[in-house]
Amino acid sequence: MESDDVRFLCDAMHGGLTRWLRAAGHDAAWRYGIDDKDLIAWARAEGRVILTSDAPLMEDQAIRQADPKALFVPRGLQPTDALEFVLRALELPVKQPRCMPCGGSLVSVPKDSVASEAPPKTFAHVDAYFRCSRCGKLFWEGSHWRSIEERLSSVKKKLEGPGP
Repeated sequence: MESDDVRFLCDAMHGGLTRWLRAAGHDAAWRYGIDDKDLIAWARAEGRVILTSDAPLMEDQAIRQADPKALFVPRGLQPTDALEFVLRALELPVKQPRCMPCGGSLVSVPKDSVASEAPPKTFAHVDAYFRCSRCGKLFWEGSHWRSIEERLSSVKKKLEGPGP
């Protein structure tokens, strides 16, 4: 499957998976409490692959006819394990991160342009900053960023090894 073409829509059970798909560089959307019919309509309208752990949803006529496409994610997986499952099942790579809260792309911004926003101690020690193209949130490669990268690195290593 061509990774640039895959856009995901996670059902209400998979808010955590949505964030980790974004961290792994994939376009993923989610809305809490969405009705199954609305989920299917949204996926069709935007050409998204539904990710769900809802067995009855997988039995829906539209899903059975792959309109839209859907992938059943086994229940009980932690979000990063679910991420590994999805990436392995669809043969997708870990890419450059997106904004975890909203899914927008991260754009490098000059350090001097964020002097009034970045915490003073961070600004004194960090040179690389990024801004979400969608929500405008500011990011930098601090300890939280490194923790996310470590978890993604672990997922990449598992993907490079033998399957489950």
